[in-house]
Amino acid sequence: MSVSHITTHILDTAAGKPAAGVAVELYARDGEAWFQIASGTTDADGRVKDLGPERLQSGNYQLRFDTGAYFAGINSDTFFPEVSLTFTVEESQEHYHVPLLLSPFAYSTYRGS
Repeated sequence: MSVSHITTHILDTAAGKPAAGVAVELYARDGEAWFQIASGTTDADGRVKDLGPERLQSGNYQLRFDTGAYFAGINSDTFFPEVSLTFTVEESQEHYHVPLLLSPFAYSTYRGS
């Protein structure tokens, strides 16, 4: 299996474990509009390795995480029913890993390796 240009990993920092079963969508910006180009679900390790093509053109992209359904599934309230992360991709870069550190009332992210 090949790895996509963009991958993600979600850690539930409140539970101290990976967030499995979270729906993730990848969007590309074209002018003023966003278009979905891929979707996936985090595995038991909280990862999505095959989210879209192996190479993307330079531009702005967005990951949308269905955190509301995840927290509902573990019977937890949350302040964030969805997390959207917007970032810029340079096609000359080999890989973008965009992790999400998540809890019911806070989240953080960074560009991983």
